[in-house]
Amino acid sequence: MTEGPELVGGEPEIREQPPWLERVAPRDVDWRSLALIPSLAVLSALVVGAIFIVFTEGFDAILPAYRALFTGAFVGWSSISETLLVATPLILAGLAVALGFRAGLFNIGAEGQMTIGGLVAVIAGFSFEGLPAILHIPVALLAGFLGGALWGFIPGLLRAKTGAHEVITTIMLNFIAFRTLDYVLKLPGIQAEGRFDPISQPVLPTARLPRILGWLPVDGAGGLRLHVGLLVALAMAWAVHWLLFKTTWGFEFRAVGANPHAAKYGGMSVVVAIVLVMTLSGALAGMAGGNETLGVLGRASPGFTAAIGFDAIALALLGRSHPGGVVLSAILFGALRAGGRTMQVQSEVGIDLIVIIQALIIIFIAAPELVRAIYRVRGGKETGQLTRGWST
Repeated sequence: MTEGPELVGGEPEIREQPPWLERVAPRDVDWRSLALIPSLAVLSALVVGAIFIVFTEGFDAILPAYRALFTGAFVGWSSISETLLVATPLILAGLAVALGFRAGLFNIGAEGQMTIGGLVAVIAGFSFEGLPAILHIPVALLAGFLGGALWGFIPGLLRAKTGAHEVITTIMLNFIAFRTLDYVLKLPGIQAEGRFDPISQPVLPTARLPRILGWLPVDGAGGLRLHVGLLVALAMAWAVHWLLFKTTWGFEFRAVGANPHAAKYGGMSVVVAIVLVMTLSGALAGMAGGNETLGVLGRASPGFTAAIGFDAIALALLGRSHPGGVVLSAILFGALRAGGRTMQVQSEVGIDLIVIIQALIIIFIAAPELVRAIYRVRGGKETGQLTRGWST
């Protein structure tokens, strides 16, 4: 990842103009090479996970565990619904981190941005009684968008104007967001009536994200939980792709990520690009938080983000910071989580194995040379460097 620019009078100092154009605006995307290393990383993680099963439960537990994992993720409408439901906030949060990577910024603050966005969305969700759903839902989602944008704007401004590294500032803002949530949830008018613990009032029905598979006949009470948040997430993935690869702003973002000095030399405003990218990144994470509170939980409580903002870093890496790759990676992680519940029930293997597999995927993604050595894969245009997925 490119180091932050040196600041002179609030503007980056130009030191060099390296050949960066092909890296920031590749004419063709080699999907086979982009997908090869991540796919082999997933396969390797499953193989190593099987070894863990052998040592903990025995060899005979491998097939039943992985069969239950697959069944719980993809077999039947209920399984597919849960997989996509889990994947929805992961898509939005993954896009948030991936957008930062494309501009050479490491946004570790998606968790805090989700927290603020989800909290603001909940407040908007119970504050406008009488507003029809066709207006209330967009207003609540926009509130989450703006809440996350504010939490992303702060580290972006600090990075652009003072050189403060976004890794440090976003980590600190995560903790501020957590404690802010605890404080706000106990304020009169926000805290649920009759409750003494930090939990918000419930979102009004007019602000809840409607379910999209309720017409399907399924066994059990409650029906399928998948809601229109999935459509919003897919729309945001398309919008980010369009922004990055079809617009002048996207070109400038990628140029700044490749080399801020060369971008400045080319007449681009590095300061504006950094602030705007971090603001948009926070906004996407804020939408992910609003998706959880408006679509699944119906209220806010401490820890409602369930570490999705941290998983988003893994998703962006696995998806090579490409919106399409992020969507596929989110579905994979959604399948692991949804299938892991079934695996825990139907086999003797604990759901902790899913955490191990996710961690192994990241390890193999972070060591592409190891994967190529294991499978004797030659280095390709895009598989050689992990960081090239951040800025090319």
